Amino acid sequence: MNTEALDPRYRDLDLWPTDLAVEAMLEGQMAAIAAIQTQTRAIARAAEAAAERLGATGRLVFVGAGTSGRLAVQDGTELHPTFGWPMERMVFLMAGGLGALTEAYEGAEDDAKAGCAEIAEAGIGPADVVIGVAASGRTPYTVAAIEQARRLGALTIGVANNAGSVLAEKAEHAIVVVTGSEVVAGSTRMKAGTAQKAVLNLLSTAIMIRRGLVYEGRMVAMRISNAKLLQRGRGMVQDIAGVDAETAAQALETAGNEIRLGVIVALGVPVREGQALLDANGGDLRKVMGALERRD
Repeated sequence: MNTEALDPRYRDLDLWPTDLAVEAMLEGQMAAIAAIQTQTRAIARAAEAAAERLGATGRLVFVGAGTSGRLAVQDGTELHPTFGWPMERMVFLMAGGLGALTEAYEGAEDDAKAGCAEIAEAGIGPADVVIGVAASGRTPYTVAAIEQARRLGALTIGVANNAGSVLAEKAEHAIVVVTGSEVVAGSTRMKAGTAQKAVLNLLSTAIMIRRGLVYEGRMVAMRISNAKLLQRGRGMVQDIAGVDAETAAQALETAGNEIRLGVIVALGVPVREGQALLDANGGDLRKVMGALERRD
């Protein structure tokens, strides 16, 4: 596997001056990001399929082991505060359990039976989207989870860093970013991990965009949980609705700090009617704004 191979250029890395070692590692990180360019269409296709499959009840399921699993969990946990994606519509399956986020569990990633069983226990079905991440593309736990999820009718997406991997073969949508040898041989938390993090960012954000949770480049479904975000939310309502700051603040408060509803209220629509419009349009503010324009 390329991700495990020793790059002869770095055989004496421990003898290099620190600044040169850092430059070499940075070069590797930049190359990893550049490698994603070949997969933008694959990411877009997977995102579009996922957004459609999720419907009104489908769940996003993140599966992985070690670094790959931790990166998947990190990306998934950001979707609720950033896009308001419901926590009950997310599932995290980590080899060894979520305790493995901070501790290594011997042999957990090799347990294919656990990967298969945990998918079944989670009740995965046709409405769900399962994203499996593995640098090698052959981690038994992750591959088994993807295979089982596909058997159960879920949409499956595999993210790997080795060409021709079994994960890419088993998943319905394959995103393969070939990052090659690591500067520190086998340390896939480096180049491979950087590429995985970026791919997950792109994939999940594209899904949220296609779900109508982004409007005019803004996170209009974000959860307001502190003073900074409250100020940001007020600013969004003010800009989108074209009202003054006081009107925006009042509308957002009336809307229970729900930004999309706050925009609609700021435009003079009563709360109940505004919520009904959002519900009827799947929470997509652009569709609601279009409906309001047609009424005028």
